Amino acid sequence: MQDKPKLGFALSAKMGLSLLGEVPLVAETPEELLDDDTTPIAHFFVRNNGLMPQPTGDPEGWSFVVDGEVERPLRLTLAELKSRFPHKTYRMVLECGGNGRSFFEPQAAGNPWTNGGAGCAEWTGVSLSDVLREAGLKETALFTGHFGADPDKHGSHEHQAMSRGVPIAKALEEHTLLVWAMNGEPLPFLHGGPLRLIVPGWPGSLSQKWLTRIWIRNREHDGPGMTGLSYRLPVHPLPPGSDGKGVALRILESMPVRSIVSAPADGAHYPEGTRAIHIRGAAWAGDDAVARVDVTLDGGATWTEAAMTPPRNRYDWVRWQASASLPGDGPYEIFARATDSQGRAQPFHAANWNPNGYGCNVMHRVRVTVGPEA
Repeated sequence: MQDKPKLGFALSAKMGLSLLGEVPLVAETPEELLDDDTTPIAHFFVRNNGLMPQPTGDPEGWSFVVDGEVERPLRLTLAELKSRFPHKTYRMVLECGGNGRSFFEPQAAGNPWTNGGAGCAEWTGVSLSDVLREAGLKETALFTGHFGADPDKHGSHEHQAMSRGVPIAKALEEHTLLVWAMNGEPLPFLHGGPLRLIVPGWPGSLSQKWLTRIWIRNREHDGPGMTGLSYRLPVHPLPPGSDGKGVALRILESMPVRSIVSAPADGAHYPEGTRAIHIRGAAWAGDDAVARVDVTLDGGATWTEAAMTPPRNRYDWVRWQASASLPGDGPYEIFARATDSQGRAQPFHAANWNPNGYGCNVMHRVRVTVGPEA
């Protein structure tokens, strides 16, 4: 059994994150700290499903295997991966499947994420598709299964803490990467270094940390996190508070459209007589594109369309900004609403309640005050 992690050491490089759980270690980022085009490592959220493995003394010698429904099973070290395949760098959002969970009523099970289970970093690695083609996929290859070196939350290696997978079509996307660098630096151990998967647009639990194996399967993967209610949504709406038993469920794949206000921060105060405030933030939409972002300060009676900066590549978030006029002093609530390329917009109130609280993308609300200090 492995000793439990020393929390102070694990989060020593982080700044301003909110701790949601110690074992496993989980911490989210306040929205106002997500105000950079590229999320700094110090501000990037942390999500573990088990304990962290022992650090390796030789990152370049770290190895993983590709086996199962392939013609040529592979075992590659990180050094071999770097030398044999083209390198790619993309700025892409990584988001926890439970992001927004705390906005469900009644409360769903799991870590009470607000909007801070997301970040957008520059990831460097190779396309998983290049490695799978080297291995030679059989016609029977339908799904992947991902495995990491981390023990479960009790410190046992007998069972995976998390082992999820994706349909082969998603695995073959150019942007699905085997990653060894984050924001131009060696991938931090806390974020899965020396090697992890990044499966953009889908729940972060698919982006296996401390990667040791990719098992190509002839059917849907059934590892921890792939069965029962795990990462599944009801096909038809459930009454809030239902246990979800006996109802039709679908696997959560592409994450829903979401926008955050990164400035002003919640609780901001403006001097008396301020008649306009500048608002900025970020938006993203899983596999889809962000079509527009709008903000309101009057509960949705009127909306102001934000100006958006085009993303650098697919799965990058959109940075946006808007200027809102104020009729006078007083308290205001800013709501930001993103709409995706399929015409789906964020709701005012959490919809599609489910027992484990996945996929909640309610509009972000920020309260500000204009006028004399109380």
